[in-house]
Amino acid sequence: MSLGPALRTLLLAALGALQAVSAPPGLTETARSLTDAHPGKSALYVLEKGEDALLARGWLGEHAARSIDIQYFIWSSDNVGILASELLLRAADRGIKVRVLVDDLLVDAPSDAMMALAAHPNFDIRIYNPRHKVGVSLPKRVLQLLTHFKASNQRMHDKTAIFDGQVAVTGGRNMADEYYDHDQAYNFRDRDALVLGPVVGEMQASFERFWTSPFAIPVEDLLDSPFRKQSPEQVQAVYQSLHAYAKNPANFTPEVREALANLPERFGRLIEHLAWDDIRFLSDLPGKNDSHGLKGSGRTTEELVATLRKAQKRVTIQSPYLVLSTRGFTLFEELIRRGVQVRISTNSLASTDNLQAFSGYQKQRARLLKMGIQVTEFKPDPAIQQELVERRRESGKTVPVFSLHAKTLVVDGETLFIGTFNLDPRSANLNTEVGVLVTNAKVATQVEQAIERDMAPENSWDPAKEDPDAHASAGKRRNLLLWKALPLGPIL
Repeated sequence: MSLGPALRTLLLAALGALQAVSAPPGLTETARSLTDAHPGKSALYVLEKGEDALLARGWLGEHAARSIDIQYFIWSSDNVGILASELLLRAADRGIKVRVLVDDLLVDAPSDAMMALAAHPNFDIRIYNPRHKVGVSLPKRVLQLLTHFKASNQRMHDKTAIFDGQVAVTGGRNMADEYYDHDQAYNFRDRDALVLGPVVGEMQASFERFWTSPFAIPVEDLLDSPFRKQSPEQVQAVYQSLHAYAKNPANFTPEVREALANLPERFGRLIEHLAWDDIRFLSDLPGKNDSHGLKGSGRTTEELVATLRKAQKRVTIQSPYLVLSTRGFTLFEELIRRGVQVRISTNSLASTDNLQAFSGYQKQRARLLKMGIQVTEFKPDPAIQQELVERRRESGKTVPVFSLHAKTLVVDGETLFIGTFNLDPRSANLNTEVGVLVTNAKVATQVEQAIERDMAPENSWDPAKEDPDAHASAGKRRNLLLWKALPLGPIL
């Protein structure tokens, strides 16, 4: 839906002030002017490209005026992770209240840096369910796994970034190079949703539930005293190091600088293509479920099951990991009996980043195909990579593996889910998951067509016609045999 000329002119004028960092446009005012033009509705724009997803987060971070609330499963200390940390530090310096909640399992950040950031009066960091990394010794970690195995496996897989409580991004991407096409060896084909309007209030409420839950522990309560006793000079040294890294031209390619310069124009096009509708935010409660054993469920799981059961014609799913539970098989068998076409795009052995999960899928593959599910396996060098990855590769450089990471569901070409939910037992029973759900034929068709392109022969293999495993390295095939021998089903 196109905006009125006056509103579009006002918005583009605000976006055109990107370079004037000392006087950024009011994000809250801009968002409210848009939502006022669509009372009661929320807006969604699908971020297919990693570069766009990164620039959107960066622009929103630069222009937030009150608060930035970040919730991620992974935050790495690589190029993207460091630059994101420095952006948040600058936001805190200008008076923005910054809160960062990260799951403990894959935390990759120096303890001194986390403590220095947490020492800032406007910067708070909390760690979700700290049983593995932050402040946990190896003996304690082993003990936790032995005595509290389920609790150790209940992770926060949520990925949300909320700016001024008005605009937000959610989807499959974590905060690391490989989610934004910046890794030299491995990049992910992923998908996010940028949203504004009432749905952001639902996201904010979910963030508050996690932030105030007993699972979220301030980082300063977890680390040893040497880190808690940092001097002001040590804290400032960390800040200066982050700022110096961000100012170093070597850390930005010419393509990224060009993209930043053209950002106002790109955001103008984005706003013109917002889809306005009734959008829901699905989210689990902290801790997921309190059932005994590794099985159970959660609110997001039940909502997605209910959505699938409404299918009349077809279901199109994209999930990097494909491991069905008994309940999952029953659900899909029911759909197929009713004449519903089921198509699933997932990773091949050659493209997957998770051999454990692939081992579960390989055990089930023949059954899935026999049921009548159309499965395609993503190639590590798909033709679509040339379209989705904007950064030019230097000649002679090895092209990184392109692995599927998008988590998307389309029902009957009308209902769309974009979020963090993988089609596996871990997402269904253990990890907390989130995502946006909307019934809008235009945007659902747009995303379904993108998945269909990913499933095309130039981008994926059809395991019903050939053996995609033969395209993987001998080392991967050999290691897969080990994982298949282990009883990992419930935690895949």
